[in-house]
Amino acid sequence: MSVSGLPPYDDANIFARILRGEIPCKRVHDDAHALAFHDINPQAPVHVLVIPKGRYVSIADFGASATEAEITGFWRAVASVAKDLGLEAGGYRVLTNMGEDGGQEVPHFHVHIFGGRRIGRMVPKAPD
Repeated sequence: MSVSGLPPYDDANIFARILRGEIPCKRVHDDAHALAFHDINPQAPVHVLVIPKGRYVSIADFGASATEAEITGFWRAVASVAKDLGLEAGGYRVLTNMGEDGGQEVPHFHVHIFGGRRIGRMVPKAPD
């Protein structure tokens, strides 16, 4: 399940190992389609990762290859996690990185949920 131009899925990546229970995590959500857990190197007071349970390299791979049930279940899990963590009132950011230029470090599609404080600009403003 890989989109052209992307490497094939690597079953040795850290998120695959977490899904198999080989590496522990501090879970906040676990259902048929997604697992959410606290990031081990948080960049905000609340920093949670949400990963699909399928073997998807990136958001492009997920969008092209996942079933409708997987896509719906995953994004519902993202929204549910943010709500359950009490982030809706103050707001939060959902971020995903794709590929080397996008800053993706783990070759398993995932999103970051950041909250608990004002997050600020995502990237510097482009020059005029």
